[in-house]
Amino acid sequence: MSPQGYRRYMLLVLSVMAGINAADTGAFALVLQNIKTDVHLSDTQLGVLTGLAFALFYSLMGVPIARWADRGNRVRIISIAALLWAVPMALLGWARTFYQLLALRVGTAVGEAGLVPPSHSLIADHFNREERPRAVAFFSLGTGLGGTLGFLAAGWLSQFYGWRNMFAVLSLPGIVMGIVAWTTLKDPRRTAPAEQSQASLPPLRQVGALIWKIGTFRHLLLASALLAIFSNGMLRWLPTFFVRTYGLKTGELGTWFALITGVGGLAGLYAGGALASGYAAGNEQLQLRVGAIGYCAFTLVTGSVFLTSNLYVALALTMLVTTSSAMVIAPVGAMVQTLVPPRMRATFAALVLLVTNLIGGGLGPLLTAVLSDALRPSFGEDSLRYALAASCPGFLWVAWHLRCASRCVMDDLARADLRTADGPLDQQAKRAVASG
Repeated sequence: MSPQGYRRYMLLVLSVMAGINAADTGAFALVLQNIKTDVHLSDTQLGVLTGLAFALFYSLMGVPIARWADRGNRVRIISIAALLWAVPMALLGWARTFYQLLALRVGTAVGEAGLVPPSHSLIADHFNREERPRAVAFFSLGTGLGGTLGFLAAGWLSQFYGWRNMFAVLSLPGIVMGIVAWTTLKDPRRTAPAEQSQASLPPLRQVGALIWKIGTFRHLLLASALLAIFSNGMLRWLPTFFVRTYGLKTGELGTWFALITGVGGLAGLYAGGALASGYAAGNEQLQLRVGAIGYCAFTLVTGSVFLTSNLYVALALTMLVTTSSAMVIAPVGAMVQTLVPPRMRATFAALVLLVTNLIGGGLGPLLTAVLSDALRPSFGEDSLRYALAASCPGFLWVAWHLRCASRCVMDDLARADLRTADGPLDQQAKRAVASG
């Protein structure tokens, strides 16, 4: 296989694995109401399962796994991780209590923590600065497509065979792709010259110090954390919102969400990566400014999802929200990888996930659940609607941090080019440095 062909194949395999990973999250969110009824749980307990418990272990395990990935064989780590998330997912069907569900969600989180940081590091090694937004977008397309198929498969499998059997079926692709990755992918670090492959790994304190010095990264980290709080609090509860408010069955709901994530999410991911690599290649300042403007509009559209009383208007607005939010993923993900030296890339990605998932993924769904329970005496089944609507203004805060990041990004990227082996400064970075 030619080097170019292998790059594409590697990206395809990683994207498929990201999709399988996303299918778990989508499937679990889709059947929350079924689990609540079957196991007799409160909204707060569901918030712990889908938010805090999963995010806590996903985030904390991500850092040591990423440190391992920055000095070890990333392909082996990804392959083992696939098995570690697939087995607990299959066992969810045998859980009968809250604590059994909790233990299995923790096991799934530990496995899933081993995918994204090593994958981003591998992608950054194979694609240069101009190519990375498109490559990261393709990797993220796997997440979007996996979420789409996950909603579709989970919805109908759950409706016809029950949510317990559904999890057993959806766990099988993870095992298969783990074997495929192990047998067909190679880590370029394994074939690098000895002096390069044995380069010492910077201490975690040094990595943290470098992060703190990069103004762009500070603002992107804060924007990502805030986005995770508000978006996870919303997205994890959206299927339940449509079940309670409009009485949809899981099969019908899964089909609608497959359409929303399939058309809206995938279009947004592709458009974000293509526009960043095509029309704004090397101009990260423009990418961030457009993202900031987008999230200002995002606030109004998102609020309308929960304030309308028409099912089809709510679904159409949800698709628009999904499209616009997905457009920022690839440019920001590629930007983070470009800001840091190659030997820190997996650790950097894990630290981003630590903050965004521990704070955002953990607190977002839980805070929404707690607020929904608190509003229930006054609003009944509509309590979730108003709890979700209350989070929408938070996206303006995200937009402000993106705007702040755009003011210093070109200088920070110019300094990053001097630290890494990605190549010489491009002309826009040189002009940015020269203009101060």
